[in-house]
Amino acid sequence: MRGEIGMPEISVIIPVYNVEKYLRRCLDSLLAQTFTDWHAICVNDGSVDKSGEILAEYAQRDSRFTVVNIPNSGPACARNVGIERAQGKYVMCVDGDDFIHPQTMEIAHFLAVRDGSDIVSFTYDRSYRPYLMVRYKLGLGIENIEPLGIRRRYRPAAVRTLVTDDIFAYATEQTHNAFNPKRRWLIKHTQVWKNLYRRDLIADVKFIDGILYEDFPWWSAVMLKNPRVTIAPLPLYYYVPNFGGIFLSAGQMRAFDGMCTGVRDTFLLYQAKASPYQMQQWSKNFKWYFIKWAFNKIKYFTSVADLNKARNWFRELDRIGALDSPHNKKTKKLRQKICAFIKDCHQNDR
Repeated sequence: MRGEIGMPEISVIIPVYNVEKYLRRCLDSLLAQTFTDWHAICVNDGSVDKSGEILAEYAQRDSRFTVVNIPNSGPACARNVGIERAQGKYVMCVDGDDFIHPQTMEIAHFLAVRDGSDIVSFTYDRSYRPYLMVRYKLGLGIENIEPLGIRRRYRPAAVRTLVTDDIFAYATEQTHNAFNPKRRWLIKHTQVWKNLYRRDLIADVKFIDGILYEDFPWWSAVMLKNPRVTIAPLPLYYYVPNFGGIFLSAGQMRAFDGMCTGVRDTFLLYQAKASPYQMQQWSKNFKWYFIKWAFNKIKYFTSVADLNKARNWFRELDRIGALDSPHNKKTKKLRQKICAFIKDCHQNDR
């Protein structure tokens, strides 16, 4: 039943780039949904394989699929295009080489309405992807392997959840001790595709075009809006390793650039708009994680030009204050290593 005449309840954004081997399973997982009031905006990001033909086939078969063709611009641009065209009260993202449990929309929508939440956060099947990677390394096929949990059925009203108005207390990229009482409820990682969002919440939040790890600054900006969140740690998303995909084929410098861009832009946003508590939590749970990840990329750089570019990036982060206030021994030691790498950090005692 639609909230407004002619408007779907959920808009699903699907960026598609050269995923013909996986795309049918992705689209079929939408057709298999127990919740039927959805509309999928499939953004064909300049695919040169048969992905465009597959999308056209599904759009002809079912009017709930709309195809938008754009020149190859990357997943950030594709998602921006999709969100701009979304009309549903809620928005989901599914990558074209992944797929979802048949009850994903039913459960997420039920919880969003029941709790009045801006975000419903679920998770992905953490055993499925490693299993596929092992099969790939053994030379076995991965295209038609069914996850063990996909046939499980849930009663939405019986799903255990936590509802919070403080997303900063639960969202993190950090590894937490197994004995942490909040471990079950942590919103781990910044991937855009493991949440249902109220469209009004995210309509004006843009992904940064042209970078890798674009989820990180986008998710950080969404957090800053203080959303009400229902956390339902069910494995409803199936993340498939596409061994020819953008992350696995990307150069280390491009990955490094994406992380540093995300840290810089988000730090400046938080400087301008965040409360001290929000800045502290974001720095502890996200900023230093991505700074460390970026710094670890340096060992792959062999050219003088790349090393100089890396030094300039860290000098810029130091200049704006993003390397200030390390919160524990590990981050203090990391800051010291970065200062040694760039040969200087202003006000080294901080």
